[in-house]
Amino acid sequence: MTKHAAYPSEDVVAVVAAPVPVSRHFTSFPPLKDAPLDCKKHVVVDLSASRDAIMGGSWFESMKASSPRHADDAEHHGDWMEKHPSALAQFEALLAAAKGKQIVLFLDYDGTLSPIVEDPDRAVMSEEMREAVRRVAEHFPTAIVSGRCRDKVFNFVKLTELYYAGSHGMDIQGPANHHLQAEVVHYQAGTEFLPVIEEVFGTLTAKMEAIAGAKEWNAVNEEVRSVLKDYPNLKLTHGRKVLEIRPSIKWDKGKALEFLLKSLGYAGRNDVFPIYIGDDRTDEDAFKMLRNMGQGIGILVSRLPKETAASYSLSDPTEVKEFLCKLEKSAKEDAPDLASSGCT
Repeated sequence: MTKHAAYPSEDVVAVVAAPVPVSRHFTSFPPLKDAPLDCKKHVVVDLSASRDAIMGGSWFESMKASSPRHADDAEHHGDWMEKHPSALAQFEALLAAAKGKQIVLFLDYDGTLSPIVEDPDRAVMSEEMREAVRRVAEHFPTAIVSGRCRDKVFNFVKLTELYYAGSHGMDIQGPANHHLQAEVVHYQAGTEFLPVIEEVFGTLTAKMEAIAGAKEWNAVNEEVRSVLKDYPNLKLTHGRKVLEIRPSIKWDKGKALEFLLKSLGYAGRNDVFPIYIGDDRTDEDAFKMLRNMGQGIGILVSRLPKETAASYSLSDPTEVKEFLCKLEKSAKEDAPDLASSGCT
């Protein structure tokens, strides 16, 4: 669960990220609208400025700020591309590396399946992209791993056959008996932090009423840090004019990837080939996880050279769609009796 406390500013947003149970209880979709994990519970406290002015600007800036850092100027684009070649240009080589192995696909949402936009509620994936994801998921276990809350990203993607890992992997759910090789198992982490998160959220909401907004960014920063001194089990992360409070537990997109592979029955196996595609700094944890495992590949979505642990690159969501279509087409060639691809 993520509680957003938004204050009168075009640039400032403080986010209190409560841990949603990380669950291995894969159930059917869609989630109920009134379920406890619904995004309606992710409260936005708008004290004076309009929602669009607050959430629009801060969302856009925070998404840009969370992108991996640009590589040094001395590292020219051509040099960077040699280190992180296009996954489209190297597609046949990727297929060769995955030959005889089970591909498992992990996809970020914002900036990967949809463009980064100023209004977070308008980060809608195209029907062509949805069809590409649906088609590829017919052949390979596929998960969406997002910083958004799980039910929110599901409402964007609207595909029941996928796995969804929301809140940077802290809230995981998947389709019942789909690609699953074991009985339903339960696992939860971080639930003990829920009461203290509620307490901090209430405290910060009250304290921020007297702060004007962007022009008092330092005051916001100092107030948040002052409150957190009394909560050693919470940690503060930040982007550009964004503060996020999270429980001090080791759980990220890399852990979510590892968790899903284990849940699918692929832990410790050499015949699996995970592919993770993302554009965000938080996706780097997944890229690093793959490198540590010595299996699969990470693909960074970026138009510019950036520091990354990914092995390959794609420039934008359009190229992501093309990659998914090529992947689906290659799988279809191995199973020609399946319906023809909807990719063009």
